[in-house]
Amino acid sequence: MLTSVVDSLRSSLPDSILAVQEFRGETTVHVKKSSIVAVCTHLRDDASSLFDYCSDVCGADAYTPENRFEVIYNLYSTSLNHRIRVKTFVDESDMHCPSVTSVWPGANWPERETFDMFGVIFDGHNDLRRMYMPEEFEYHPLRKDFPMMGIPDSIPLPRK
Repeated sequence: MLTSVVDSLRSSLPDSILAVQEFRGETTVHVKKSSIVAVCTHLRDDASSLFDYCSDVCGADAYTPENRFEVIYNLYSTSLNHRIRVKTFVDESDMHCPSVTSVWPGANWPERETFDMFGVIFDGHNDLRRMYMPEEFEYHPLRKDFPMMGIPDSIPLPRK
């Protein structure tokens, strides 16, 4: 476990941490959605962590009544050679999450992909638009309630 990183987070932002888990040597920190930018900024700037690379931002649909959606940030420190996973929950009734593009500009496209596939709206993102699906497409294909075979005639396809 990244004890020094977790201890630094707990001392600097004690109300932001919901849970810390370790599984097979990988540390996951669950944080409050409202604190995600502060937590990420701390993880980037603190001398015990120095997570200068946001390798991925993705979503997950747990399909449970509480905390249905998660936004997951996979971070890496190039100077200290360690990794951490940061998760925050997004409620189905409020699909908004603060953008971390101010912390890591490279989170731009992964946040757009998460928006396109899950419908998470990243507040503060400067170019939040769909990547794969047409702008007028009203569904989000990686949600568990999206039909496996898609929705007939939801996207006009070219005829042969």
